[in-house]
Amino acid sequence: MSQNNNSSAGKCPVMHGGNTASGHSNTGWWPEALNLDILHQHDLKTDPMGEGFDYSEEVRKLDFDALKKDMHDLMTDSQEWWPADWGHYGGLMIRMAWHAAGSYRIADGRGGGGTGNQRFAPLNSWPDNVSLDKARRLLWPIKKKYGNKVSWADLIILAGNVAYESMGLKTFGFSFGRQDIWHPEKDTYWGAEKEWLAPSDERYGDVAKPDTMENPLAAVQMGLIYVNPEGVNGVSDPLKTAEQVRETFARMAMDDEETVALTVGGHTVGKCHGNGDADALGPEPEAADVEEQGFGWKNPNKSGHGRYTVTSGIEGAWTSNPTRFDMGYFDMLLDHEWELKKSPAGANQWEPVDIKEEDKPVDVEDPSIRYNPIMTDADMAMKMDPAYRQILEGYRKDPARFQDAFARAWFKLTHRDMGPKARYIGPEVPAEDLIWQDPVPAGNTAYTEEVVREHIAKSGLSISEMVSVAWDSARTFRGSDMRGGANGARIRLSPQREWEGNEPEKLDKVLKAYAEISNATGASIADIIVLAGSVAIEKAAEEAGFDIRVPFSKGRGDASAEQTDADSFAPLEPLADGFRNWLKKDYVVKPEEMLLDRAQLMGLTAPEMTVLIGGMRVLGTNHGGTSHGVFTDREGQLTNDFFVNLTDMAYSWKPVGKNLYEIRDRRTDAVKWTATRIDLVFGSNSILRSYAEVYAQDDNKEKFVNDFVNAWVKVMNADRFDLK
Repeated sequence: MSQNNNSSAGKCPVMHGGNTASGHSNTGWWPEALNLDILHQHDLKTDPMGEGFDYSEEVRKLDFDALKKDMHDLMTDSQEWWPADWGHYGGLMIRMAWHAAGSYRIADGRGGGGTGNQRFAPLNSWPDNVSLDKARRLLWPIKKKYGNKVSWADLIILAGNVAYESMGLKTFGFSFGRQDIWHPEKDTYWGAEKEWLAPSDERYGDVAKPDTMENPLAAVQMGLIYVNPEGVNGVSDPLKTAEQVRETFARMAMDDEETVALTVGGHTVGKCHGNGDADALGPEPEAADVEEQGFGWKNPNKSGHGRYTVTSGIEGAWTSNPTRFDMGYFDMLLDHEWELKKSPAGANQWEPVDIKEEDKPVDVEDPSIRYNPIMTDADMAMKMDPAYRQILEGYRKDPARFQDAFARAWFKLTHRDMGPKARYIGPEVPAEDLIWQDPVPAGNTAYTEEVVREHIAKSGLSISEMVSVAWDSARTFRGSDMRGGANGARIRLSPQREWEGNEPEKLDKVLKAYAEISNATGASIADIIVLAGSVAIEKAAEEAGFDIRVPFSKGRGDASAEQTDADSFAPLEPLADGFRNWLKKDYVVKPEEMLLDRAQLMGLTAPEMTVLIGGMRVLGTNHGGTSHGVFTDREGQLTNDFFVNLTDMAYSWKPVGKNLYEIRDRRTDAVKWTATRIDLVFGSNSILRSYAEVYAQDDNKEKFVNDFVNAWVKVMNADRFDLK
């Protein structure tokens, strides 16, 4: 453990062999080495609940009404150690829920409030999350009371919902079902910056062009949820801020109407806190010493809370009635002229040029004191950007339309990463199907599987064709936001049918055959796609000398174009698929790193990824029919030849081009096979090689086949939430 001179002076030396400091790593000497940690996170060893715990079953035992009552009571039960503004915790709880859900981005589906990740670094210590440690601690008595029947993830989002209800909003609904994680996520890339709130320029090709922000990021600076409330790089310019708001919210799957509704509805209640010196705050929770007990940002400014609280640095409320969900924001923003001022903490904020005393919000502790309301640069963007202004005016004229728009947008914000309605739990789940939930109709289960199998066997399709199409249909699944997968057979529809990675010409041929089988048997095309993959694998295993049956579950439905939000599926398009040895372009990121990203999103472990690669190669499923990595003379048979030949010292490996290698006979120098980095990394990376050696062993041929089948079925059923 590293110690500075001051802390180590005068202390006795001690044997300390444990590598316990976060800044140390046994592999840190080789920063360019492939890091498999994202596939190993959330291991059962980190989960205190044990392997048998099923949260989706436990939460169904919850007394929902009692929990809701306790949550409503909490909102106005002000605690001396952290008093509620105006006696109501609504604004704080909404901010907590918002900042949990608002980290979601559509590009890779990561972020969001679905895992309770706000309890851990880095989110628990982001500059934008100052004081949310207090909000979660206020929730602790309720979590303690209801225990395993409600997750932190559900409780955090529910707190925001109940806060809005408590302040007068009719919410659209709520679903339980978010399962907690138990340590920081390792897969989510938040940006390359090495300091909090580094200038936005570092994540843009051109900061003046918001669409040049580095993918998959959505927030404009490290440590922010959305945009800088003081303006681009802290320089006020509402029109430039509007451009960043539009891009950031689009990357969260929100259009202009939803963006305006969320901005207005979010700032109709609560306040900003900046009544003091922000630089005087103590270290964030992850850096604070043990006596702080998980609290951070200790505030030495007088009481340190209430009217002296410092979070964003901006100081003031947006409306005259910050504990009521009403139309006051519209009146305040549109009926006043605004000028740029500085908060007590020195932050940019907008204040009215002229306002009646009775229209000012009162102090959070003393109602006899009134202060100017404030607006951020993002608020002024709603007024000054022509498109936003038009929507704003329309909402103002129709309060019922605004409240409905906000309730729906809030529901989308807080549930987007939960996936389809099949995962929703509880008495407040809305009956309405929403297109962003990727609805899929129930599939027919009355057909006879054996009859369908016979039709598939007679279709004339090859093993490679059937396995490839099944894989392409299922590989879109993202465990990050539970989207994609084979259910729905959206590979039949735009945009997936045109994706280069899906080989449209071959796909059309296969889908035509499957449509005929569907018409003849009543099975959905989605089921046929998956079952055909099973039939092909069984045939390949039989030719290799193994008699297996690939488990199959009926019930997938076929989604329609009307049930598919084509634009929102664009981010699911694969740019690379190491399992089929394909890259759409030559990227800065190494192919093997893109493979790990895809495998993690699909929920695969490192051994599962390994065995699938080996099986896919010998089955001849490479994109475009290339022979790279097909280390076998028995293509189409489910053998462990890929691993046997990869680890055989009879061969050498020679680079012959960009991402291209030759495998040569050491004795004759004759070229035996060709390969890509994806193939060779399973021999070069020490961890992956250890798995490859397992599958290359003479006594593990059957294990290879069984493990491949198990991993394959896991991928095919990843989106079958009805089975879980």
